[in-house]
Amino acid sequence: MTGSPAASPLDALDAAFLGRLLETALARGGDYADVFAEWELLRTLRWEEGRVREARASRIGGVGIRVLAGEQTGYAYSEDWSPAALLAAAATAAHIAAGAARPVAAALAALALPDRYPTLRPFDAETLETRIGLLAALEAEAAGGEVERIQASYTESRRDILIATSDGVLARDRQPLLRLNCSVLAARNGRRESGSASAGGRAGLEFFAAHPAAAVAAEARRLALLGLAAGEAPAGLMPVVLGPAASGILLHEAVGHGLEADFNRKGTSKFSGRLGQRVASELCTVVDDPSLAGDRGAINVDDEGCPSERTLLIENGVLKGYLHDRLSARAMGVPPTGNGRRESFRHHPLPRMTTTYLLAGESSLAAILAATPRGLYARQFSGGQVDIARGDFVFDVTEGYLIEDGAIGRPVKGATLIGNGPDVMQRVSLVAADFALSPGMWTCGKRGQSVPVNVGLPHLKIDEIVVGGTRAAAP
Repeated sequence: MTGSPAASPLDALDAAFLGRLLETALARGGDYADVFAEWELLRTLRWEEGRVREARASRIGGVGIRVLAGEQTGYAYSEDWSPAALLAAAATAAHIAAGAARPVAAALAALALPDRYPTLRPFDAETLETRIGLLAALEAEAAGGEVERIQASYTESRRDILIATSDGVLARDRQPLLRLNCSVLAARNGRRESGSASAGGRAGLEFFAAHPAAAVAAEARRLALLGLAAGEAPAGLMPVVLGPAASGILLHEAVGHGLEADFNRKGTSKFSGRLGQRVASELCTVVDDPSLAGDRGAINVDDEGCPSERTLLIENGVLKGYLHDRLSARAMGVPPTGNGRRESFRHHPLPRMTTTYLLAGESSLAAILAATPRGLYARQFSGGQVDIARGDFVFDVTEGYLIEDGAIGRPVKGATLIGNGPDVMQRVSLVAADFALSPGMWTCGKRGQSVPVNVGLPHLKIDEIVVGGTRAAAP
């Protein structure tokens, strides 16, 4: 896993040939066309029972060509990089979305990009033994006592992309991404519980100087042992305090997806037509921010060649904007926000989140607990289900505790949170100053496409929400 990177086929796509592709894509009419080329190196190691069980390296790559003609979208892609194959893909896209307009593609000019993922130890300069050492450190930290099984994995990718557009944008980006995962199974008196933890971001192997592999293993072990000690979760309507960082996934799912502009353009989101209206407590300010250096959700440019930037979505409870790709922005008469993202060259872009979080408030955890004599403290979630149209959600709590006499008490398992995103946001009564980002573990799915994202949150109190559990809550 060392050595110089292989030559990329993106290098052969010069401005002259990209111009030919764009002209071919617009030959049957259309308002706009773009070319998206991708070349990605993927590496994976899987560890179990003290050794590497699987090691894989692969490359994927190809070119996608899109034409927009009004509401029509023509899209075709090719894994064959030959000029003939790419011109044929451009012609196919042109036939799918033909129009009356006969635009001329503008001359391409390179887009200047920021550097949000500087890499000190690039993947190609590192050895296989270095990566195996990370997995061995996970096992050494997690093993012993009541732990029965440890599984771990390490993944990395280097994604080179090129975007050329008929309005003259030429953008190139190299996007590193890594993630380390650990899963622990523990047993006590015939009962078994599991715990898992991850850490990752857009960086090279220097990432693990600040985020040691042993810390990931210790967190997975802690959660497994906590599960062994957990009792039944209460059920009923009660106050809930959300923990910082990873519990931001509830915000991502229950609120963030409803703010993606394709749902709002079609009027299928609970937030449709509500710009300028109060949709949350005045304590809530929500942003989507791809500019955080090294973060899992960071991007220098989106997959349509639009500059990516911090987007204000909700300010002091008032809805300020949506997340746009080029198509939704054109339809709604606003500039794109740099949120056009796609899983690969095989997919057309969609409005997608990057790193979505709620800004810090002014309270403290101590003050929040003092204002919550009884309730549930939900620190981490495994995900859930959301109905975008209605805003309804169900989330599983993977780390939860009773709040008793204004203090965090016994751990509980089996709790779920059931509610409506906009309604719950109105019930936020206290927000702490201790904002934190999740350690970089999330992947978001939408319409069959997956992209890396991140979330963040400070401690906050929701005055009332339905908790599903295994026993009735105390009065």
